[in-house]
Amino acid sequence: MYMNNQQNQAPINVNNASNNTSSSSNSNQRGAMVPEARQALNNMKYEIAGELGINLKQGYNGDLPSRQAGYIGGYMVKRLIEQAERQMSNQG
Repeated sequence: MYMNNQQNQAPINVNNASNNTSSSSNSNQRGAMVPEARQALNNMKYEIAGELGINLKQGYNGDLPSRQAGYIGGYMVKRLIEQAERQMSNQG
C-alpha cells in the first residue's frame, strides 16, 4: 500500500542535498565536465560495449534495450571504481 509521507515537506534538491544550499551556479553540473574527461568516458563506453558484444553506434541509441544500456553503465562504474581504488592505494 502506498502512503504519501511527503505532505508538507519541501522538495529535496539532489545536487545540493549534502550542503542544503541552493546555488544557481551548481544547478547544471552536467555541462561542466572537462572535455578530455567527456571523451575518455565516451571511449570507455564504446570499449565496454564492444567487450560485452553490444552493438553501440555513434549518435542515437534509443533502440538499445534498457538492460543492455544498464550493463554498459554498470561496467563503466565498476571500472571507474577500480581505477580510483588503484590510484588511492598507490598514493598512500
